[in-house]
Amino acid sequence: MTWASWTTIGIYARPGVVRTEEVGVIDGDLSVHTTWTEGQAHVAVQYTGATDWFTMAGSPVPCHSEEESRSFHQAVVEAMRDAEEARPSMKELFRQE
Repeated sequence: MTWASWTTIGIYARPGVVRTEEVGVIDGDLSVHTTWTEGQAHVAVQYTGATDWFTMAGSPVPCHSEEESRSFHQAVVEAMRDAEEARPSMKELFRQE
């Protein structure tokens, strides 16, 4: 089985940008972790320094290669950082309505 993972820490997300399956919307100083395996990118987020990880709403996302998954991870990081512009981008990335 092939897999890869990436983690980016210290992303400041404004209210309403990051949605999780377990606890709904979270914001503040966050870390994002993406694991790519079997053609899917599984994305989780946590408060930086905490122990609990939460599944991003819409995860996993189909990614056919390691490179595509790495690009997806970076797009999520950039969308989280873009504040007001992030809402449409995150919805588009995770195919949310």
